[in-house]
Amino acid sequence: MLKDKNILVGVTGSIAIYKTLELIRLYIKARANVKVIMSSSAKKFITPLTFETISQSQVLDDTNESWDKDSNYNHIAIGKWADLFVLAPASANTINKLSHGIADNILTQTALAYPRVKLLCPAANTNMIQNPITKASMKMLKLCNYKIIESVSKELACRDIGNGALSEVDDIYYATLKELLKDKYWENRKVVLSGGGSVERIDDVRYISNFSSGKMASSLALALYLKGADVCLISSRGHENLPKEIHIIDVKSSKDMFEYLQESINIAKKGIVSSTTLMDDSNPTLIQKKPYLFMVAAVSDYVPAYPQEGKLKKATIGKKWSLELKQNVDILSSLDRRDIYTIGFKAEMDKKLAYENAKNMRSEKNIDGVCLNIIDENNSFGSSSNKIDLITNDKTISFEGDKLDVSLNLLNTLSLEFYE
Repeated sequence: MLKDKNILVGVTGSIAIYKTLELIRLYIKARANVKVIMSSSAKKFITPLTFETISQSQVLDDTNESWDKDSNYNHIAIGKWADLFVLAPASANTINKLSHGIADNILTQTALAYPRVKLLCPAANTNMIQNPITKASMKMLKLCNYKIIESVSKELACRDIGNGALSEVDDIYYATLKELLKDKYWENRKVVLSGGGSVERIDDVRYISNFSSGKMASSLALALYLKGADVCLISSRGHENLPKEIHIIDVKSSKDMFEYLQESINIAKKGIVSSTTLMDDSNPTLIQKKPYLFMVAAVSDYVPAYPQEGKLKKATIGKKWSLELKQNVDILSSLDRRDIYTIGFKAEMDKKLAYENAKNMRSEKNIDGVCLNIIDENNSFGSSSNKIDLITNDKTISFEGDKLDVSLNLLNTLSLEFYE
C-alpha cells in the first residue's frame, strides 16, 4: 500500500522509542522507503545502528549532516525527499521546542523546515503531558500543520498510571496510511456498511446464522477510512482490530441491523445539498457529499417464527424437532435509500446463474451496483482473499486478491464510475 512512498521518522529521547522499531517494520512491509532522524537524547536509548538495520538507510543525526551537492542528508534536503514526517515518540521537551520555533538540533531544524503535514506522537510522564505549557504547545502545533496522534493511558515506565504512553503502533500506522492514501472523492464522505452474518435467536442459548466472517465488510471499512471517509460499520463479527476512529455498531439480529442501518443512513443524509448548488465565495459552506451504503452483510432469509425465552429442553422437545421458520424482512428493499449511493453484495454458488441473479438484484432492488461473490473451493467463506465482480449499469469489472487490496481497488473504480 505504501509502495514508493517516502516516510521520514523522527525519534526523540523516550523509553517508548522501542515501539518505533515495530512501526518502521510495518512501513517497510508495506514497501515504503524509510529514513530516520535521531536526536542526541534518542541515541541514549537505542543506537543508530539498530534503526539503520531495520530501515536499510543511514540515520541522520547531529554528527553526520552533509551539504554535498548530491546529498540529501541535511535538514533541508531530507524534508524535500519525504512525503510524510512522523515524529514518534515525541518527548515533552521536543513538543515545547517545536511550538516555539526552537531549532537547536537536527530533528527540530528538519521539522521547522518541513512544510507539509507532520504526525506528532507524544510520549512522556503524565504530569509532563498534562502540564499547561505542554497542553498549550500541542494546541499551537495543531494550528501549524501538525496532526496529533494522542497519547494513551496505562502504566508508564516510571510506574505512574495515567495518560502519557505512546499511542498503539497500529494506530500510528493507520494514521500514516490515511494521510498518504486519502482521496478527494472519499474524503469526509459519510459511508454506512453492514457486515457479518445475522444471528437469529431460537432461544437464549441457540441461534440460526451462516458462515459469513465479516472480513470483507471490515476490509472495506478500513479501506474507506484510509481513503478519508467518515465510516460507520454495523456488523455482527470480524471488526475487532479496526482503527478506533471507525464508528462500529455491534449487532446480532437482522431486526437490530435494519434499525441501526436506517438510523445511520438518516444521519448520513442530513445536510445534503444538491451538487449543482454553487458555493458563495464570500460565505463558503461545505457541501456535503452524497453518502454511500455498502450492504455486505449476509442476512438470514428465514428466522425462527417463535423465538423462546430461556432454554428449550430436549426432554420437552422429544426425539424430533421441527423448527418453524418464517421469511425474513428484505432489509435492502425496506431501507429508505433516497439520496444515497447503494452497492449490494451477493454470494452465489451456481456459476451458471450467478451473473443473471446479480443483474436481477441490481434492477429489482434499484441499486447502483452489485458486487458478485461466487463461492467455491478457491473462494471460500472466512478467507483473507476474495474474488468479486462489480456489476453496474453498463459494465462488469473484476477484482481479485487480498480483501484489503480488493477493497481499495473497488473504491478507486467507484470514484471514477460515480464521479461528482
